[in-house]
Amino acid sequence: MYDEVLKPVVTKAVEENPVLPSPRPSTQHMGAMKPKAGSTLPNREQLERDTLRLLCSSSVKPGTRLEICRLLHPGAFLDPLRRTVFQEISAAGLIESRQLRATLPTLVRSRGFPDFALSRLLASRAAGEQEIAQLFASALCLLKVSGTAEPAALLSEADEEN
Repeated sequence: MYDEVLKPVVTKAVEENPVLPSPRPSTQHMGAMKPKAGSTLPNREQLERDTLRLLCSSSVKPGTRLEICRLLHPGAFLDPLRRTVFQEISAAGLIESRQLRATLPTLVRSRGFPDFALSRLLASRAAGEQEIAQLFASALCLLKVSGTAEPAALLSEADEEN
């Protein structure tokens, strides 16, 4: 089920973002996300933060950001602040990440979080190539653990017509 939904999105995202590594054959099944002996999955808070960091990254094109937002549901974010940030990112549409990061603090503050500082939510430095791959993996893991990857829910009206 997840392969049919996520593989085309991951492939498209990798094509649009050459800094992202190509999906390895071992990631065809979401079972590859299961921890190996001695390792642990990041906690839910870290998955949410990593996903937001990915969505705000200048390495991710606006179209790819919208596709990721379309796959995730706001309910995937358990923390009200992170959920609000995700909703504002989703509502921003096709804008460049620099503009998104500039407007996001004002939008989130106007939604009832007066002390919001984007720098506290996101890392202060830009993510490198390997880190972007990890952030993308975190977003996929959040999608899996939140259970929002229902294929029928992912089809838009335009997708159904085509």
